[in-house]
Amino acid sequence: MRRVLILGSTGSIGTQALDVIRANADRFEVVGLSAGSNREALQAQAEEFGVEHTALGATEAEQLVRDVEADVVLNGITGSVGLGPTLAALECGRTLALANKESLIVGGDLVTALAAPGQIVPVDSEHSAIAQALRSGVHGEVGRLVLTASGGPFRGRKRYELENVTPAEALAHPTWDMGRVVTTNSATLVNKGLEVIEAHLLFGVPYDDIAVVVHPQSIVHSMVEFVDGSTIAQASPPDMRLPISLGLDWPHRVPGVGAPLDWTIASSWTFEPLDEDAFGAVRLAKRVGRAGGTYPAVFNAANEQAVNAFHEGRLPFLGIVAAVEHVVDQHEAPGELTRESLAEAETWARDAADQAIAKGVPRVRHL
Repeated sequence: MRRVLILGSTGSIGTQALDVIRANADRFEVVGLSAGSNREALQAQAEEFGVEHTALGATEAEQLVRDVEADVVLNGITGSVGLGPTLAALECGRTLALANKESLIVGGDLVTALAAPGQIVPVDSEHSAIAQALRSGVHGEVGRLVLTASGGPFRGRKRYELENVTPAEALAHPTWDMGRVVTTNSATLVNKGLEVIEAHLLFGVPYDDIAVVVHPQSIVHSMVEFVDGSTIAQASPPDMRLPISLGLDWPHRVPGVGAPLDWTIASSWTFEPLDEDAFGAVRLAKRVGRAGGTYPAVFNAANEQAVNAFHEGRLPFLGIVAAVEHVVDQHEAPGELTRESLAEAETWARDAADQAIAKGVPRVRHL
């Protein structure tokens, strides 16, 4: 019986995790729950699962991690506020099922320095796929990682065709049902850029050996190419309960958590190169990842401000990545990476992004 603490329990990841646990009560016990602000939903979950320990907000969630005995902490918090709980889980020796990619990307070396081998289990479908495929070989046999991207709602459009897209169009994702920021990040491919940084930090593979390919069917969730020319792919219908269940009980698989592919039905899977002229976020993210330090925090914070401005009608769609690039160009990293320097860098980046947006950001260059 694994004792599970779920952070962000009222969100998409958290509620699907509870679906998995509800169907496998003999396998998991919920010992703690936290939510951002939805007190009523949190209380209802606590009553259903008989949970005494709950928290509201990231600060309380961090303390909950330190106070509650758990085998696994599922961090499903949205945004960089999840860094504190991530660090607490690692410091306390818990297995960290990580859906809050921002905490790893922003925290960088602060997070990886604390993590014991195998202590972080990725919950993002792409990184879960890579973790599964990597069991087919050892680190020295890896040629490159291939992250798949659905392409979002604007797959196949040229740059000039993106100039006047609307927030409603950006939120019309063809595959996944996600929140406003994540869905918009999928449309700009900022989300895929963040996942490239995450893959580097999780698996220790150089940025030059991490590729992105567009796969609109979202069946192959990512691949590992080995030095002998073999490629191992993880394929399944798009259902987050599968990577969530692996995060909760890694390396064991939970029977019946998802439906397998129906191999009796004819189907086609396609793969397309990423158009980096139309979608420059991945190239910018690699540049930010190589710079390290507080640069990923600046990238993430500036993007959040730009996404909000886009949805408020203050910034065109192409201006999102333009604003982020503009802020990244201005940033000067401090000497030491600490929680304090990260917080200062994020505050600076938000202010710099707001000022750039108010003045009119420059056109995107070739990143």
